[in-house]
Amino acid sequence: MSPTDGPDGLRRELGLLDTIAVVVGACVGVGIFFTPGRVAAMAGDADTAMLAWIVGGLVAIAGAFSFAELGAMYPRTGGQYAALGEAYGPGVAFVYVVCNATAIQAGAIAVIALVCGQHIAIATVGHGLSPVAAALAATLLVVVLGAMNAMGVRWGARIQNLTVVGKLAALLGVAALAVIAPAAPAAASAVPLVGAPGLLAALVPTLFSFGGWQQATWVGGEVRDPQRTLPRAILIGVAVIVAVYLVVNWSYLRQLGFAGAAGSGSIAADAAAVSLGDGGRRAIAVAIAVSAFGVLNAQLLSGPRLVLALAHDGKFFRPFARVHARTGTPIAAIALLCGVALALLWIAGDRGIDRLLTGVVAIDGVFFALTGLASVVLFRRRPRSTRPLRMPLWPVLPIAFALAELAVVAGAWMDPDVRSTLWVAAAWILGTSGLYLARFRGARPRPDSP
Repeated sequence: MSPTDGPDGLRRELGLLDTIAVVVGACVGVGIFFTPGRVAAMAGDADTAMLAWIVGGLVAIAGAFSFAELGAMYPRTGGQYAALGEAYGPGVAFVYVVCNATAIQAGAIAVIALVCGQHIAIATVGHGLSPVAAALAATLLVVVLGAMNAMGVRWGARIQNLTVVGKLAALLGVAALAVIAPAAPAAASAVPLVGAPGLLAALVPTLFSFGGWQQATWVGGEVRDPQRTLPRAILIGVAVIVAVYLVVNWSYLRQLGFAGAAGSGSIAADAAAVSLGDGGRRAIAVAIAVSAFGVLNAQLLSGPRLVLALAHDGKFFRPFARVHARTGTPIAAIALLCGVALALLWIAGDRGIDRLLTGVVAIDGVFFALTGLASVVLFRRRPRSTRPLRMPLWPVLPIAFALAELAVVAGAWMDPDVRSTLWVAAAWILGTSGLYLARFRGARPRPDSP
């Protein structure tokens, strides 16, 4: 084994910029082009809308410190999985990884591929695709990106780096328009949820928009000097995201005014159209397609590593623990995510996947909270253990982050449209728990497991 290889057979080829691109690419998806309109409508006025993004940014920074510490403690493939297993036991870690692979990420891959295909069509021919054509385009995107990530981690990293530059340039371009365009006239709020209720309601979609930095801990086995690189990448990446989100939301409100922002279904396109007309809408369609392509690649770059780590520890089916000798990639795990995503795409359709994803992502907030608290739990269990990175305000930051994530779950439960899908998510988790008890409880790690 080369000194640059990880103990699980993966190759350490990702540097600091590559890992930052994973963080930014996983967080900045297509939501920032649409979600701020919904946040504004829930907030009730412009000041509360901006406050929601500021509070969401502070929560994201608290989460970044929590995950950065865990990245330093577990600088290996599937670091989040390892932390959950150490803190709460292998059953919790198993349920998280399998639910993530078969519902959260597979559903995300399917939905994002559909969004990407539709916006490629809008950008090129001026209109969207039929449902069947959209599904075919999404299938092609998943297969192509899956194959490119199977060819080597450098291929996935190059795609990630390019698309991150593209999406950040597009968002900052929209923000730049706000500087040169005249500000929209102020308008009184027509939404009753002003103040604390509006802020709490708006925080739910806001915090969802900030999620994704945890994926850097999944690729720790391919990061050079991971104990140092992972924490830096998470903290720098989240800082960039918070800054960009705040600037972009300010620009939306300045160009459209509060009423225009709150009533917009495609806020980025509407903001660009203020200065550029229909050409601005077409340019935003290109930006959304690039951003969707990048976040789709991020899922296929990082997600299979969690499955690999689980299987390498003997807690999942053995073929998924294999790394291809020539490409150095977990081809079976990549194929699993692609296969489940395509099955959901063709069986459930975009509406069915979206409902499943909404419910399970809300439940994912529970695992976020558990991961945030993991360093506190581990320190209480092993008070003399070494902490390579000591976060400021410990344990206030991880506790605050965990409480915020649980508040997101509570907020999702309060939404009647989401509540029904939470039952589907709960059933998925119960089924996964049953698989663990029936098949993998008591299974031992592979002899070469790190």
